[in-house]
Amino acid sequence: MRTIEEVEKQLRALYLHGMAQTLQSRCLQAQQSGTMSVLDVLTQLVQDELDCRHSRLIERRFNNSGLDERKIMQDFDWSYNPRLPKQEILELISGKFVQNADDALLIGHPGTGKSHIAKAVSHAAIQSGYQVAYREAQCFFEDIFEATQTGRRKKLFKLFCGSDLLVIDDLFLKKRLPQTAADDLLDVILDRYRNRKSSLITSNRPIEDWGKLLGDNAAASAILDRLLHRGHLLKFEGKSYRLKEASKRLALEKKKS
Repeated sequence: MRTIEEVEKQLRALYLHGMAQTLQSRCLQAQQSGTMSVLDVLTQLVQDELDCRHSRLIERRFNNSGLDERKIMQDFDWSYNPRLPKQEILELISGKFVQNADDALLIGHPGTGKSHIAKAVSHAAIQSGYQVAYREAQCFFEDIFEATQTGRRKKLFKLFCGSDLLVIDDLFLKKRLPQTAADDLLDVILDRYRNRKSSLITSNRPIEDWGKLLGDNAAASAILDRLLHRGHLLKFEGKSYRLKEASKRLALEKKKS
C-alpha cells in the first residue's frame, strides 16, 4: 500500500503540484467527514490544482508585466482630491475597457494620481487574467532602442503589440525624446488599434502639445485619432498627493524633533 508521501511524489512528477500540496489535508478531511465519496475528494483535488495553476499564471504575468508594485484602490484617498473622475476611474479598474478593446488617456497635473491609477488598472487586469505590458515612457523608448540595436526588436514588439493591455506611464515627462520616438509609438499604436488591443497612456501634457513634443504633427494626430476613436479621456485636476505625503512627512519629522 502506497503512502501519502509516495503519492505526493508521483503527483509532483506529473506536475500536479496543486494536488500534491493539498492531498494530505483532503484525505484527512475525508476521514473526519465520514460521508465524502471518492468523487468528492477527487473533485476538490482537481479544483486545488486548477487554483494553483491560476495563481502561478497570475504571478508569472505580473513578473513579466514590468510592474514594480501591486497598486490597489482600497487605500486611495478620494476625499483629498474630490475633483478626480472617480466613476470613470472605477470603470477602468473593472477592466471592462480591456474586454471591449477600448483605450484610455489619463491627462492632467503632476501628482494627481495618474500613475497610481495606471498601476492599479494594470494590476487589476492581470488579476482578471489579461496579459499586461507596463512601461514608464522613458523605459518604453529605451527598451525599443536597445532591442533595435541588439536585433530583438521583433520580439519586443510582439510583447508591446500583442499584450491585452499596454500601459505607457508619464509620456513626455522628459521633453527630449529619441529621434525615432514618433515613429516607434505610431507603429505600436497602429498595430494595437488594428488588432483591437487596449492601450492606456498617462501624461501631464495636454494632447494639443503632443505634435510639438513628438516633433511630428502628422504622427501625433494619427496616434491620438486611434486612441480617442474608442477611447476614454480622463482629466486629472486638483491637489498633488505627493505634496500631501511630503507635508505629512515634514510634520512628523518636526514633531519628533
